[in-house]
Parts: sequence; C-alpha cells; structure tokens
Amino acid sequence: MYRQSLLALSALCLVGLGLAAPVTQASEAKQTPATNRHQSAIASGLIAQASGSNSEELSRLLKEGRKLVDSGNFPGALALYERAANLDGKNAKIFSGIGYLQARQGNFPAAAAAYRQAVALDQKNADFQYALGYSLANSGDNPGAAAAYQRATQLDGKNIEAYLGLGIVLARQGNNDGAIDAYQKVITINPKSAKPYEALGSLLLQQKRYREAIATLQKAAQLAPNRASTQINLGVAFLNQGDTRGGITALERAAQMEPRNADIHLQIGKILQDQGDRPGSLQAYQRAVAIKPSLTEAHAAIGDLYLEDQNFLRAIVAYREALEASPDDARTVYNLAVALRGRDRLDEAEDTFKKARDLFKRQGDKAGEEKAESALRSFKD
Repeated sequence: MYRQSLLALSALCLVGLGLAAPVTQASEAKQTPATNRHQSAIASGLIAQASGSNSEELSRLLKEGRKLVDSGNFPGALALYERAANLDGKNAKIFSGIGYLQARQGNFPAAAAAYRQAVALDQKNADFQYALGYSLANSGDNPGAAAAYQRATQLDGKNIEAYLGLGIVLARQGNNDGAIDAYQKVITINPKSAKPYEALGSLLLQQKRYREAIATLQKAAQLAPNRASTQINLGVAFLNQGDTRGGITALERAAQMEPRNADIHLQIGKILQDQGDRPGSLQAYQRAVAIKPSLTEAHAAIGDLYLEDQNFLRAIVAYREALEASPDDARTVYNLAVALRGRDRLDEAEDTFKKARDLFKRQGDKAGEEKAESALRSFKD
C-alpha cells in the first residue's frame, strides 16, 4: 500500500543527490579539494582578466561586477559582465562568468548559451564543459548534457562531479548500464566518497534490485552516516525486501537527521498504520502536519484514523484541514460527509455527499459516484 509513495520519496532523493552547482570562490572553502579544482574554474569568469584596447574599461566593469557578486546582486553583476562581453568577445572566462550568474538565478537555458560561447572559445577546458552539462541538465536537455559531461571526463579523467552528472542524465534517459558505469568510475577514482554509492544504490533501487541496493546503500551510510537521503533509500529497499522493522528503523534515522522533513514523517505514519500501530501512525502524521500544515495527505490520514475510531468530531476537523489545501479531493469530501452524518449533522452531511458525488462524476470515478449516490439514497428512506 505504501510502497509507491515511498518510491516517490526515494525519487526525490535522487534529485537531491544530483548535479553539483557552480559555486562562487567565496564558498569554495566549504568544498572538498577535488571539487574545488573544477568549480573554481566554473566561476572563473568572475575574475576574468581584462585585455586588449579596452582593458581599462574592462577592468573597471569586472571589478565592479565582482563586488556585486560578493554582495549577492547577481542581476546587477550580470549586466556588467554582459557589457564586458561586448567589449571583449573573445574572453572565454567572461562568458563563463555570465553562465555562472545566469545559473545562480535559475536561468539555465541562458546559462547554457553563455557556456556554449565559453566552450567555443576554449574547447579544452573541462570545467566549462562540466558547467555546460550542468546547465543543459537543468534545462531538461539530457542528451546535450550527457555529451557535455562526457567531453568533460575525456578532458579530465578525474572530474568526479562530471561522472556523477553523467550518471544522472544517463539514468534519466533509461541508459542504466551507462549510468552504473559512470558511478563505478567515481568509486574507482574516490572509493571513500559516499555520493557514488548512494547514486548507484538509488538506481539499483529504481530497478528493483533490492538486495544489491541495500548492500550499496549501506556502504554509502558507512561513509556518510548523517545523510538522511541514504537512510530513506535504505528504508525503501528494506521494505520492498519484506524487512519492515529494518525499513522503519532506517526511516526513523532519516527523521532524526532531518526532523523538519514532513514527508519522512508522513511515510513513517503510513508504514505504522499498515502494521496496525495506530497510536504510532497518528503521532507520525501529527508531526508531519505540525511541520507542514498544508500537507493534505497527512490531514486526511488523521481524519481516517479518527473516523475508524468513530471520533467524528476530530475526524471532521482533520478533513476540513485537508480540504483547505485540496478542496476538490473527492475521497476526503466523501469521508467528511460520513463524519458529519456520524455527528447527526444531517443537512450538512447530505450537502457534502452531493458535493462528493459531483466531484467523483467530474473525475470519472464511477465507483465513487455510486458510493455517494447510495449514501444520498439513505436520506430519502
């Protein structure tokens, strides 16, 4: 019952693993040395050197642009770098800087266009190729991203982030063997990095190779014991292997690591509910809505538990909370009607059953529509 939603949660972890973004030099000290080497070059347009007859004006623009970057004014810095590019159209680092600034603002197609210009001017720069791949991947151009990442790895055989990015975009295209090869290459280069183990384990999980996924993810957990995403994926793998206790334990670890992640508490609630632990599931759902009050699914699940206990008043409150965020959820509207009828609020119940019927009909749910019609007939008896 809960496995599909858990796999969806696991897929979010895959996204979270993803593509290492370009960083400014101010933040490079927080990166690993291997990551620094190529990411500093990605942002190297921010320290591009002026050259040519316009060198004085270029120097001024680049210096002012760098100040704006340091202050977080990316649009202002971008305007200055674009002016610099007009003065010196053969400076690859300036176009790299433009790409970086566009990427920082989420303008990935524009970032890709700028990095293409940087690559055209400096075809042997692996870091520009990596940045182009990153921008294309975030633009949805997975084939283009794969080509750029592959070029980056050809130019720099130890570019770990390029291999990881390549693995992700190949997996998106369904080339699982290619993705596995990319992740294993990273493991060969840096066997003490948790990232490739987690990426590989996540891919094995999506392929339903649960035993292999567990072994790989456990290795990732050993290397990075505080990564919640690893524990979530482990939880999914254990559950699909039939190890409920192992799955719950892994998800509870993830919740301890990310106590403000409402989705983790929601999934724990579903598992405990499926196992018959009603108090535990209720507590997990309540934690989820305390963190994220708009989490419709958790409010509806709380309502269902109260409805089963015939605690109609609390069920009504929970269902109304759920419908605030999702007013056209036919199932929740129907259950609200049931709770209202349980409290002998018959006029409200009848109107709510009618609304549920209309919603089921509009959504093409024949079984739901008939269920609501049957409930309405009882008011005529």
